[in-house]
Amino acid sequence: MSEHVYKTIELTGSSKTSSDEAIRCAIERASKTVRDMRWFQVTETRGHVENGKVAHWQVTLKVGFTLE
Repeated sequence: MSEHVYKTIELTGSSKTSSDEAIRCAIERASKTVRDMRWFQVTETRGHVENGKVAHWQVTLKVGFTLE
């Protein structure tokens, strides 16, 4: 059985569309430079309100990746 050791990083993604899209943006951007990402955990969700409507989402997440 293989034992895994993970390192975590914190990312904040943003989107004008949704919190899910903010998560996707953060992970897709990080995947360009971070290898072997395995999981994520949302730690904070924020938004910006303009004229009584949600104008922007920000989501902070921890991402775990396997050490080589």
